[in-house]
Amino acid sequence: MQILLVAATELEIAPFVKDNPFVDILITGVGIHATTYHLTKRIHQLNYDMIIQAGIAGAIDKQIKHAKVFAIETDRFSDIGIMERNEIKSLFDANLAEENAHPFRQGGLHNKTPLLQDCGLEICDALTVNLVSDDSRQSLSQGKRYNAILETMEGAAFHYVCLQEEVPFLQIRSVSNAVGERDKSKWHLQKSIETLCNELQRLFDELHRFKITDKIP
Repeated sequence: MQILLVAATELEIAPFVKDNPFVDILITGVGIHATTYHLTKRIHQLNYDMIIQAGIAGAIDKQIKHAKVFAIETDRFSDIGIMERNEIKSLFDANLAEENAHPFRQGGLHNKTPLLQDCGLEICDALTVNLVSDDSRQSLSQGKRYNAILETMEGAAFHYVCLQEEVPFLQIRSVSNAVGERDKSKWHLQKSIETLCNELQRLFDELHRFKITDKIP
């Protein structure tokens, strides 16, 4: 099985890469734009049976334990749209895009790859933002609206590209901090990377049991 491991930064997957030097790795850089470009380019160069994105995330739900690892089912672009009266209206709210036009379903980017249900991780929904802030009010509002508990800067772009290119995929995230907390001395960065890489190792060890042959529904 040809697998591509994608991350925004080398730091997030460094322990795994150290122990698995021959795994195919793509470091995209941080953000929606970088992820979209570099992932699309790589997919057009090589054929993959599975693409896994791994990284840290901020917890919108502050009850979540730090360093817990989740698999993301639905991600969405949280702050692409129009700001009116201190409220974000999505492109779908503003009738600038069709919320069920491929690859969207009700404005979300859903992963229906069989591995999602079989990966052994708790499944949740996430939001992807362009701007990380020390003011968590917008994240909390959007999280409540969409029943999302994690926030990143790349996840929806990853889902978007994989769905458009019809490549099976899995996004996993380890919680390093609460959204709005910019004091990195209060982050649990080392522990979150450790648990993330432990789950990556388990997934790669077990992937030989999965045969990904179907297109994404």
